[in-house]
Amino acid sequence: MFQISQRTQVLAGLILGSCVSLSSWAQSDWPKAKPVTLLVAFAPGASTDIVARSLSQKLSEITGGNFIVENKGGAGGNIATTQVKRAAPDGYTVLVHSVAFAVNPSLYADAGYDALKDFAPVALGPKTPNIFTVNPSVPVKTLPELVEAAKKTPFNYASSGIGTTTHLSMERLKTAAKIDIVHVPYQPAAAINAVVAGHTQIASTSMPPSVPMIKAGKLKAIAVTSAMRSPLLPDVPSITEFGYKEFDDYTWFGFFVPAGTPPAVVERLNAAINRAMESTEVVDRFAQLGMASTHNSPAEFNTFLRAEVPKWAAVVKSSGAKAD
Repeated sequence: MFQISQRTQVLAGLILGSCVSLSSWAQSDWPKAKPVTLLVAFAPGASTDIVARSLSQKLSEITGGNFIVENKGGAGGNIATTQVKRAAPDGYTVLVHSVAFAVNPSLYADAGYDALKDFAPVALGPKTPNIFTVNPSVPVKTLPELVEAAKKTPFNYASSGIGTTTHLSMERLKTAAKIDIVHVPYQPAAAINAVVAGHTQIASTSMPPSVPMIKAGKLKAIAVTSAMRSPLLPDVPSITEFGYKEFDDYTWFGFFVPAGTPPAVVERLNAAINRAMESTEVVDRFAQLGMASTHNSPAEFNTFLRAEVPKWAAVVKSSGAKAD
């Protein structure tokens, strides 16, 4: 019978002990061993980018680490997502994404990731209603007026990209109102600029990029897609006020790390993100942009995500939206 020598057993024990010690050291040292990259799934200026940059400095202050923001746009966020999926599960590469994270696996023939298996959900960030706006040259002031005008005039609308909730919200309105408005997808940061410049007559976007343009008079706000009005724009009606009862659409933002990241690191990152979101500066910054956040745990975010993925899969299917 084969027997392991006492010397081999001792060596194996030392190696195992070293691995455990290194793992424990890596967890206890986070996030001070090297900079933490917040990899944003969209271009600079997009709402997701605004969220990441609003929190990065505060995260550095809270943890004593160095948090840097890097943008990796493309393919509706899939390029950044697959990059983080392949990253070392050590807490030093964090994906900052929008609700598109939950939408894309049903929107693309191959998004390159499984939203429920390839990542550890860390924290749900702020959320914001979507909003319909028009160029000031469009002679409408209300949603019913826009619907009637769309029945007579060929309009097009800009959204933050194929399959985003901003796209799907307008498609749901088109179905409910029996109107045809041509969809023109843009990168999130460019969608608002398109309608301001008059390249499209209408925009369906999240609130952060639109609010400054509305307040500057460069856009007219028609309706928000949540069930209730937004405190930031109390004079802008909710879409439900016009009889569209099934709407309560939001763009939300979230933080993810690769599956296999040590739970202790996930918990520490979650605690830091919650503290940052609860700071006065960040609360005020989010409020100015029509966003709000609530304290949540990784488990709560995971439960939320497991409801969002099938919810948006059903909307994608009913709308017929496809990105490929």
